[in-house]
Order: sequence, then structure tokens, then C-alpha cells
Amino acid sequence: MKSKTTHVFLSHGLESGPGSTKIQALKNVAETFDNVQAHAIDHKSSKDPEVRIAQMNDAMSASGAAPEDIILAGSSMGGWVCAQTSANTPVSGCFLLAPALAMPDYPQSSPRIQAQHVQIIHGWDDEVVPVVPVIELAQGQSLPVLVLPDGHRLENSLERVVEEFRAFLSRSGLGK
Repeated sequence: MKSKTTHVFLSHGLESGPGSTKIQALKNVAETFDNVQAHAIDHKSSKDPEVRIAQMNDAMSASGAAPEDIILAGSSMGGWVCAQTSANTPVSGCFLLAPALAMPDYPQSSPRIQAQHVQIIHGWDDEVVPVVPVIELAQGQSLPVLVLPDGHRLENSLERVVEEFRAFLSRSGLGK
């Protein structure tokens, strides 16, 4: 009997790309788990949030995966894309790094995150996405938040982020 495949979709930030250090580190972690296919979505063709949501939906649809077999992970605007996608399509997991949530200029900036497993990681010194509104959004939805002594890129916390993602995937029911 064939085991089901879990699809992990990774969404990069506004000025980043699918080959960024964080996205590739998360992709590498996901690929260490059995029966996982990791997809780094390329959003570089557009900075429009709605286009990026459509790209995520297209990738999920093309995979043929059921929502309960999908884990979304994203950074900054990619975190917003994942959160908003889960608001429209409840998924198994949402792992959000410095997500561009609760920002006044983003459409639907406070989505109701619908995932069985959620983890938000943010930096205390985030100069792009203020941490307090994200904490308030998480509090309002009873979501876990880990705040680290780092900035928006979480570049000084990459090792910790990778370990948190590994633990998150394990909690989400993935086995090695």
C-alpha cells in the first residue's frame, strides 16, 4: 500500500526568490521527511499580492494534493500569501516567518488562518513588519508565536528557524 504524499509549498518574500537562503533551507528540511514533495513557488514575476495568491493556488491545484495533505511555509509577503491561502482553503499546516500580517496597506491583512498546525516566528527588531500587531493577530486567533532577537530577515536565527521547522513538520505528523 502506497503512503500518502504531503506537499510542502514554500513562498518567498517580496524582494526575494525561490532560491533564497531561507526558502532553500526550509525546502531541504522538508525533503528529509519520507513521502514529502517540497515546492518552492517562484513569485518573482509579480509583486501583486493577489497574483501571488493565484500562483500558490495554481501550484496547489497542479500538485493534485488534498488540502489535508498540504503544508504552507512562507516568509514576509510569502507568509501573508500562506496565511491568506489557508483562510480560503484550510490546510494541514502553516509555518510563517515574519509574515506581513496586520499591515494597513495589504489587502485582507488579518486573515483567519485555518490550519490544523500553525507556527509564527517573528523578530523583535523587525524593521519592515511590526511585531506587536502580528502578536495581537495571533492572540486573537490563539496561534503560537515565537519571537526572536532578530530583524525582519531572521538572518541571525536561520539555524533556530530550521530546527523549529523540523519540529513543526514532526508535530504535523510527518515521519522520517
